[in-house]
Amino acid sequence: MLSYRHSFHAGNFADIIKHVVLVEILDHLVRKETPFEYIDTHSGAGLYNLESSDAQKLQEHVNGIGKLEPEDFPELARYFEVINSYNEPGVFNCYPGSPSIARYFLRQQDRAWLFELHPQDYMSLCNNLHNSKKIRVSCQDGLKGMMALLPPTSRRGLVLIDPSYEIKSEYDQVFDAVVKGCKKFNTGIYAIWYPVVDRKKIDTLESKFVQSGIRNIQRFELGISADSGSRGMCSSGIFVINPPWNLFGKMSGLLPRLAQVLGERDAHFFKCDIISKE
Repeated sequence: MLSYRHSFHAGNFADIIKHVVLVEILDHLVRKETPFEYIDTHSGAGLYNLESSDAQKLQEHVNGIGKLEPEDFPELARYFEVINSYNEPGVFNCYPGSPSIARYFLRQQDRAWLFELHPQDYMSLCNNLHNSKKIRVSCQDGLKGMMALLPPTSRRGLVLIDPSYEIKSEYDQVFDAVVKGCKKFNTGIYAIWYPVVDRKKIDTLESKFVQSGIRNIQRFELGISADSGSRGMCSSGIFVINPPWNLFGKMSGLLPRLAQVLGERDAHFFKCDIISKE
């Protein structure tokens, strides 16, 4: 099943939590001169026009990135810097997906591996990230592609895993892939995004990570409304394995403010906790 298209949801609150964490990790990685490799298992189209018919149909960006004023969040200067780099001065009509965010940080010595199975999004991804020798785009199963690349030759790397979870078995597939990946490359940074539609599924996934024996896992979640089985995605979060040393402190201060700005009155919430210690 390949019905999910992120072009309908670009720039929503779930993108914010995912991409803020992504920017923080990438900014951490480029502080050292040694190269790193970036693996994106579910890349999407890479760059989204917020004025397109897809984006305008649901207009989720209006209550997402559209609610954030850069002057109110100076700690997100790097995040807004990346977004602005894909827009003309004084204009905001494009929102970068994770591949474009990664591209912004890649240096000459770094490499990126992008996977996308949806044929139309794959073509858009190729067009949006053309003419870059540092990036390789593949139309194949990203979890299998990830396994073939681990451990990376650079021995430094970030793996972003963010499927749509439109197929129920994807929760198990993601967990199994992460466990196998950590066995091959246990010093890598893994960022596993998840939507909260059914809280029980996320509780199960969390329990499996706790019992997996994988060390150093943190979780950051942003909720805009109370959990409900009938309202679609009410919150979303990201598990980070081997996070940068300063990530937890920054997110601890940031998440309460993001929840207040983006969430519904008296219904917003956040989670910032350690799932497994070092």
